[in-house]
Amino acid sequence: MPLVKSYFNPIFVFKNAFISTVYSGLFRQLNIKQKRERIILRDGDFLDLDWSYTAGQSNKLVILLHGMEGDGQRPYVTGVAKHFNSNGIDAVCVNFRSCSGELNKKFSSFHSGQTDDIKDVIAHVIKTYNYTSIFLKGISLGGNIILKYLGENDNIPQQLKAAMAVSVPVDLAASSKALHQFKNILFHIYFMIGLKYKLMKKQRQFPDKISRKALYSVWTLRTLDEVYTAKANGFTNAADYYEKSSSLGFLSSIKTPVLLLNAKNDSFLTPSCFPLEMAQKSKYLHLETPEKGGHVGFIQKGCVYYNEKRALEFFRKFQ
Repeated sequence: MPLVKSYFNPIFVFKNAFISTVYSGLFRQLNIKQKRERIILRDGDFLDLDWSYTAGQSNKLVILLHGMEGDGQRPYVTGVAKHFNSNGIDAVCVNFRSCSGELNKKFSSFHSGQTDDIKDVIAHVIKTYNYTSIFLKGISLGGNIILKYLGENDNIPQQLKAAMAVSVPVDLAASSKALHQFKNILFHIYFMIGLKYKLMKKQRQFPDKISRKALYSVWTLRTLDEVYTAKANGFTNAADYYEKSSSLGFLSSIKTPVLLLNAKNDSFLTPSCFPLEMAQKSKYLHLETPEKGGHVGFIQKGCVYYNEKRALEFFRKFQ
């Protein structure tokens, strides 16, 4: 599949990757009415889903997955939901485990390669509702989960028509190193504040599985993945977790139309996160790599972001 030509051209101030990333993540505000539904997963844990609807009845649905330290109310997720709702498509924002305001029941939590939960969400939607066209859109970590899910499964439901992944670290090991570089130190600190707080709560919840001494040793994302994420989710260590959870190794197996939108000035991504050769050989993987955009910062004039418009345009080809 030829690479997709990008027409994204932000106004001057948002050509800066840092500004566009911070503004999109911290300062954008949206109003949207959501209805929460709790579902029980196969392992007995739970997920909270935040639903929003179009004005009339719809047989189309977009399932949205947020990024690290996000949730179903973040503007980069609700912005997509609002745009789709105004164009006749219902939306459900998935809150990963421990991301809806309540700690999950298990010692393990969400991670970058956790595809079992999205399987449960899709199965629940198909069993409970009457949507004939379902689309997936994931942001950053959520995008990696979607790409891995599509590539590792041969029995994708027929209702699932297409997907889009935005600002995705498809090579987790490389992106982890990038996040530890000085240029990303503010983002690193921001992520660590939230993750360390959750880890402290998890330690109190399961004091027999993680000690206070181990907790106090966690000051970087890599250490957190080594001490908690990898071990809690059945991986040998952080390196094993990154290797097995990266969607990069699953892209060539995808048989569902998917658009990967990664900006070239995204400081979280490395050259390996732009699978040009793979996209050229694939019938299903569409790759768009605009010069600007930062990390989930595709801001343009008006209330709707570029990645939100592109998602609707792309999905309409397969509905």
